[in-house]
Amino acid sequence: MHASSLSRRSVLAGTAVAAAAVSLPLTQGRAQAAATPATSGYRWRNAVQGGTGFITGVLFHPSVRGLAYLRTDIGGAYRWDERSGRWIPLTDHLGWDDWNLLGVEAMAVDPAHPDRVYLSLGTYAQSWAGNGAVLRSEDRGATWQRTDLTVKLGANEDGRGCGERLLVDPRDSDTLWLGTRHDGLLKSTDRGVTWKAASFPATPGATGQGITLLVAAGRSVYAGWGDSDGTSANLYRTADGTTWEAVPGRPTGIAAKVPVRAAYDRHTRELYVTYADAPGPNGQSDGSVHKLRTATGKWSEVTPVKPGGATGDGGTDSFGYGGVAVDARNPGTVVVSTNNRWSLVDTLYRTTDGGRSWTPLKDKAVLDVSETPYLKWGADKPKFGWWIQAVGLDPYDSRHVVYGTGATLYGTRDLKHWAPQIRGVEEASVRQLISPPSGEAHLLSGSGDIGVMYHERLTASPSRGMASNPVFGTATGLSLAPAKPSYVVRAGWGDNGNGAFSNDGGRTWAPFTAQPDVARSAPGPIATNADGSVLLWSFGTANPAYRSADNGAGWSEVASFPKGAVPVADPVDPTRFHAFDTTTGTLYASTDSGRTFTARATGLNSGDTEFQLVAVPGRSGDLWLSLKWNGLYRSTDGGATFTKVASCRASYTLGFGKAAEGASYPAVYMVGATETVTAVYRSDDEAKSWTRINDDRHQWGWIGAAITGDPRVHGRVYIATNGRGVQYGEPAR
Repeated sequence: MHASSLSRRSVLAGTAVAAAAVSLPLTQGRAQAAATPATSGYRWRNAVQGGTGFITGVLFHPSVRGLAYLRTDIGGAYRWDERSGRWIPLTDHLGWDDWNLLGVEAMAVDPAHPDRVYLSLGTYAQSWAGNGAVLRSEDRGATWQRTDLTVKLGANEDGRGCGERLLVDPRDSDTLWLGTRHDGLLKSTDRGVTWKAASFPATPGATGQGITLLVAAGRSVYAGWGDSDGTSANLYRTADGTTWEAVPGRPTGIAAKVPVRAAYDRHTRELYVTYADAPGPNGQSDGSVHKLRTATGKWSEVTPVKPGGATGDGGTDSFGYGGVAVDARNPGTVVVSTNNRWSLVDTLYRTTDGGRSWTPLKDKAVLDVSETPYLKWGADKPKFGWWIQAVGLDPYDSRHVVYGTGATLYGTRDLKHWAPQIRGVEEASVRQLISPPSGEAHLLSGSGDIGVMYHERLTASPSRGMASNPVFGTATGLSLAPAKPSYVVRAGWGDNGNGAFSNDGGRTWAPFTAQPDVARSAPGPIATNADGSVLLWSFGTANPAYRSADNGAGWSEVASFPKGAVPVADPVDPTRFHAFDTTTGTLYASTDSGRTFTARATGLNSGDTEFQLVAVPGRSGDLWLSLKWNGLYRSTDGGATFTKVASCRASYTLGFGKAAEGASYPAVYMVGATETVTAVYRSDDEAKSWTRINDDRHQWGWIGAAITGDPRVHGRVYIATNGRGVQYGEPAR
């Protein structure tokens, strides 16, 4: 990915940042594309699924009733709007070049200034990822200013449920602290505009955890340390904002554990800390909860249930502890969560006496997931949760508790009845999109983790939940027969088969009777031909593709199909398939229903790992080849020859929709660049000219997986995002 560019930069000697002195209404401030601006504008919304991703943090504002913030590992941050009962996305303005900033490492609010909010952004800390950034807002995230860091953050790496790693100093609202994974502690004395390395007594190790949490306790600040070797400290504090020291009297048994979360009870002056033997969300098998009386330095263990007991089925009840929240109204009332407790399922424990006794909230919980039925995961009822590292307790309502899971945010107002409190949050990483030409649903989607969904309405989570029989964790392929749109096939990662078909447009499914052996280890893209009589299934660069002519009952190897290619069916002629081999830059075609493939166009650009070959609906032999680095090419002779589309500089994903009134050719939709700006474009004249249809407020980071227009509604387009679900746009009327 390209490095981000801002309208103004300054390099500050001796600091760890390049400060961007820009104040923009949710925009990067980049120049507009040299394409025709949308005359009427577009309205953008999510196709509702409801959550679908890991909620890594939730933060109630301590001074404002009804104000809260939420963060995700790859899908940005949100603010709760009490009036509408919805979460408002705050980072959709981050564009293509800033894809790595859609992961939110930490959040912070200022108790003394309710309108101020801060975010530290950076999805990956690997060498191939860009540096992190800090966003700061004076109006609750309506507008932002940004400072680019020279260090990397890791919102989608191990330890992403720890925190918060960002904090406004309790002694001075102008001072902020930022804990990093590899670069120690950073400090800002100008409300996040500039940052310098702060003196800190611990040295970063190789675990990639570093400072796991920052929390205010009175006028002191405590920092959790995730790189302890078992002999060094894992909890530090400063009372003066300058000198840090190890907290003395560390309890036995936590020397090598990771401090995951901490919360301070101002009434009792006690700091509660959750620990685990790994940062999570995976890999934890042991953990505990301790409290520190900050006035005296006395530690006490208050672990609700110690891991390691029997599960009743011969297994071991292994888990760690994750989230913790204190009740601002009632001294000694605390809620903590277990994490990675797969056998007996994760739970919340609540105490009203400072940890002397605990009540498990799961045991009497009544879960209502009618608003997001996919949470049943194909079972009769949902689980209480997993990956619970974010817990929040409303400072104005002691019975309002929320907790994040790997797929949603549950909330309660009475400590018994729980339901997703997730309206507005969409975090799916979407891989495939189909908009059928007929039938009830205008959209089918395939995503990471949550498989395929049938969207009978765009404004409500699919009533059938995620496609079952079988359930797939991640979808790898989705295809509809154009001449028989009731027939759909899908592929993905599943425990009970990796391929399935539907005869009712995707409402219900049945598994293939058989599947190639390689399907379990390497399921890939799948395609059905125009009339649904033949299937082609690809299994990566190390394996041949397979063909079925009996609806998945039997499969035969197709030796001449280019390994790793994506099969593309001709939308009119059932005997024709196509595939592009990026390793050689060759277009292959089959005219015998996928039995054999032969090379047609050669010498095309090779090595482009992000490419798409798309067949134009209703037209035989009309192919478009979208190449990330090399633009857009078109063939009208079934792939024998290709011509470069002059109006396009770069094309990342391409799709088609209903033609404009009076036009004979389908509307073309593209995520790409006509000149310099990567954006979403529509063409109603076969790509002779383009209109940009998104704007700087609606960019959603990396959106290169899939795009398709609606064949029944001109102007409507669906976009697959990597962490913001399915976005769909329509011309404003």
